[in-house]
Amino acid sequence: MSPSNANLFVALRKAFPANLDEVAIETDGELLYSWRDLERATAMLANLLQSLSLPAGARIAVQVEKSVEAVMLYLATLRAGYVFLPLNTAYQSAEIEYFIANAEPSVVVCSGKNFGWVSKLAFKAGTQHVFTLDDNRTGSLLERAAFCSDQHQPVWSKPDDLAAILYTSGTTGRSKGAMLTHENLLSNAVVLKSYWGWQPGDVLIHALPIFHVHGLFVALHGALLNGSKMIWLTKFDPKRVIEKMPEATVFMGVPTLYVRMLAEPSLTREIASHMRLFIAGSAPLLIETFTEWQQRTGHTILERYGMSETIMLTSNPYEARDGERRGGTVGFPLPGVSLRVCDDGGNVLPKNEIGGIQVKGPNVFSGYWRMPEKTREEFTDDGFFKTGDVGKIDDRGYVVIVGRSKDLIISGGYNVYPAEIEGYINELPGVDESAVVGVAHPDFGEVGVAVVVRKPGSTLDGDQIVASLKAKLANFKIPKRCFVVDSLPRNTMGKVQKNLLRDQHKSLFI
Repeated sequence: MSPSNANLFVALRKAFPANLDEVAIETDGELLYSWRDLERATAMLANLLQSLSLPAGARIAVQVEKSVEAVMLYLATLRAGYVFLPLNTAYQSAEIEYFIANAEPSVVVCSGKNFGWVSKLAFKAGTQHVFTLDDNRTGSLLERAAFCSDQHQPVWSKPDDLAAILYTSGTTGRSKGAMLTHENLLSNAVVLKSYWGWQPGDVLIHALPIFHVHGLFVALHGALLNGSKMIWLTKFDPKRVIEKMPEATVFMGVPTLYVRMLAEPSLTREIASHMRLFIAGSAPLLIETFTEWQQRTGHTILERYGMSETIMLTSNPYEARDGERRGGTVGFPLPGVSLRVCDDGGNVLPKNEIGGIQVKGPNVFSGYWRMPEKTREEFTDDGFFKTGDVGKIDDRGYVVIVGRSKDLIISGGYNVYPAEIEGYINELPGVDESAVVGVAHPDFGEVGVAVVVRKPGSTLDGDQIVASLKAKLANFKIPKRCFVVDSLPRNTMGKVQKNLLRDQHKSLFI
């Protein structure tokens, strides 16, 4: 028996409902796209790409605003057997120049307003084709595709063929391109479909960007693999999401989105009563947010953990029989994922001991694009990927993330984990959130500096915060300075950019 086509598009297409004229996507502009529209448009775009006589494994780099047509381009890239390379819409010319030089895409697709400078960089680097695509269904890509056939046979792919390259955020040096295969993406989507209890009739509110694992793979694949309708928001609007809850069952968001919805009086138990599941990830969820959401809506947020290199790794349980959803944890390793916590020497640590998180499974990427040495560095001899995250496994098997290894502060020879200190600061009256970073110090090598956001209407004093911590924590863990601010710098996924805070305070003691 010949092996089946492992192309991810084939599996997603099989899950389309029998009636292709049902609504697949409803946009905030009140446009309705049927499953037949997805089938035909992806065929036309795939035919366009194949008409360009691209080399095998060609990369299609895409930096465009969120739109249904951008999703169609992603699916068409898979369908045609090429490699999708999504780029954050916030990236500027120096960053785009690096990505184009590093990935050497055969095709670049950008917003019309950026065509001038993007095309100049692309053509200079040897890219043959540059198209435009805007979020109002215009652009040279769609104009060209309109002349192509709406019939297309998906390209035959092997499980380990490359499907996408995702560049990591690059807070420690140049961004690295994580290579994800068709099997990486499909295996994870299949596990999540079962683990999160996707069911007939589910409707997803999609309010995330689509240049990132969370919105492009976890949310999108989840809905497509279940044949579920999506309510498509080009930008997150808390009022709009709440308004749409009676028509939906699933929502995925970063913690910031939950905080913004909690600020809306319209968020009530009644309006959320039709919802089945709220999922959070991409950044740590404060216990306060977790608890307040429970009280306001009657729903317990399901927090999970993943990264560009691995897609999803762990999740709090969906079914009560598998355990409770515990705030402050990211749940259990997903089926098929092996997870362990190791010390710096690679020895596996017992429960409740903090160390480096290592993982293995069919979802783990095949390596960094054109960085064989870096790839070797990040994998152990027995095939585990070193995530760079620091954490522990508690008595009940729940995984707790303490921080990133690069965030670790070594002060006077002692290890200080910022997340632990942030947890204490966040419990103080009047504190909205906090970030602790390490900066150079002449005596201790490194010390902690706390940056604290006050709640509206409250007054905080940095020295008093430091004093209150002294009664609770060992002296070597106490931040040497504390600054009170109005907000923390965040990237587009809502993650606090600690590298910017470190840069801001790096000369404090030297």
